Amino acid sequence: MSFPQGRSTTSRGGARRRDTASSARDEDRARAPRAQTNAEHAPASRDEQLEAARAVALRMLTGAPRTRRQITDGLGRRGYADDVIEELVERLTDVGLIDDAELAGMIARSQLAERSLSRRGIAAELRRRGIEDDDARAALEEIDDDAEDAALRELVRKRLARTAGLERDVRVRRVMGVLARKGYAPGPALAAVSAELGAERDELASHDDVDPWD
Repeated sequence: MSFPQGRSTTSRGGARRRDTASSARDEDRARAPRAQTNAEHAPASRDEQLEAARAVALRMLTGAPRTRRQITDGLGRRGYADDVIEELVERLTDVGLIDDAELAGMIARSQLAERSLSRRGIAAELRRRGIEDDDARAALEEIDDDAEDAALRELVRKRLARTAGLERDVRVRRVMGVLARKGYAPGPALAAVSAELGAERDELASHDDVDPWD
């Protein structure tokens, strides 16, 4: 007498056991590289940990200056202990490889010149990079009203030029949206837009007054 249902049940049970064992082996293999990576970031002695973290930090600083928080976060993501990171960051700061005050000034000047950010926009960028309030305040004080106004007017000119031919309201709305994202307050922004549109109108009027036969 045969029992086909019984054999089928046993077969399925065996397949499930094989699948479970295979999955466990796959998980072990998947965990192995992670364990090896963590072991690489946890040398035997504290001095070795500091040296390994120092090598990573120096590679980070080679590409571009970094803030204390950027170095701290970068080392933290690589699995280094908090006390190791703190000691290393202090050492790098003491020797001048990390200088948040100087970097804050560089960021402020470049964001104004290259992105036409307002001081409020620059302040947000400094916070994003982890610059402390005192360093950020000192950097923003280097930007005077004339420099910010000049950046605003130049940005308005460029953005209005891109909207030439559109309805006035559409142009104003689009440019005001850009200025808001750059951190400019509505009042000064609208004044700059209105002034530039007035300059455009005056220029067109002066061209219309020219007699082509003169």
